[in-house]
Amino acid sequence: MKIMLNGEAREVRAGTLSELLEECGFSGRVATAVNEDFVPSSLRIAHKLADGDRVEVVAPMQGG
Repeated sequence: MKIMLNGEAREVRAGTLSELLEECGFSGRVATAVNEDFVPSSLRIAHKLADGDRVEVVAPMQGG
């Protein structure tokens, strides 16, 4: 299916948000949103993706 991941068009096989993170190599603590709605980590495994979804993945950065 085709989605937008962090503003970039991507073709993915993942069916859920959790699978997408694994497929795209995201690990550790990240924040996620689908179509501008925050998705907590506890709900990612059940959050189904649909063709055309806009997914944002943000990782915290250290520094100051």
